[in-house]
Amino acid sequence: MWIIASRESRLAMWQAEHVQSLLEKASAGPVQILGMTTRGDQILDRTLSKVGGKGLFVKELETALEDGRAHLAVHSLKDVPMELPQGFELACVMRREDPRDAFVSNDFAGLDALPGGAVVGTSSLRREAQLRARYPGLKIVPLRGNLDTRLAKLDRGEMQAIILAAAGLKRLGLAQRIREILPPEVLLPAAGQGALGIEIRSDGHAIRSALSPLADTRTFLEVRAERAVSRALGGSCQVPLAAYCITESDGKTLYLRALVAMTDGSKVLRVECRGEDPEAIGLTAAGLLKEQGAQEILQALNAA
Repeated sequence: MWIIASRESRLAMWQAEHVQSLLEKASAGPVQILGMTTRGDQILDRTLSKVGGKGLFVKELETALEDGRAHLAVHSLKDVPMELPQGFELACVMRREDPRDAFVSNDFAGLDALPGGAVVGTSSLRREAQLRARYPGLKIVPLRGNLDTRLAKLDRGEMQAIILAAAGLKRLGLAQRIREILPPEVLLPAAGQGALGIEIRSDGHAIRSALSPLADTRTFLEVRAERAVSRALGGSCQVPLAAYCITESDGKTLYLRALVAMTDGSKVLRVECRGEDPEAIGLTAAGLLKEQGAQEILQALNAA
């Protein structure tokens, strides 16, 4: 019997149940889910960047792995820190859902339709920085809570629009709420956005083998490149950093776009590069960003 540690939000449970179903179909035997509430789910009155970052969604699940209550933890990969604690590993990256951001509004068809002063809610500094740079007339406000909580705030009229990951809405059957899918040219996604990552203990050889049919090599290579950029730049919730990689039509070449910005949108650095080695192009992109002045942005943000 395998046990999956999962957050208890509706989206997290969908993800865990999805992995449960696939594992059981792969004849891995019976699979149960251990639902847990994490610190990230409990602290809703402050932005993630101010309370310790997305790792808050992961730590309790890792404790369950460590003490043997669970064998694997299912995460939205964009929530997984770039460096895992000793004794843990990312054993499987599954095929990616839509990695883009979605514009959700009850009154407006898209970002370009919003009037000056319109209130837009978002949970990430990455989105905030890019929105401020492109749409300086909008009022960007923090938006915490699970997906249903965020939609409820929109529906109560607390804001005119919110920006969410398209993948979560599609997975929960809420694609009809999407008014506009935002292309990477408008909002470059977060590293790993749309992909599910499965974490295990490094000594979990049997579960690593059981997970192998669920792994997607193409997604794994793309997100490795994205995460390499973030790792090289010390990426965290405190840094408006984006990285998005696709595999080109030859099936081998990786095309990576990356971005670092000041939170207020006053400075946005962008690079693109191509290659076949995901770690190498990730490091190349990080190096190019540093040449443009990314280090100064990171230092300014860390000092704030």
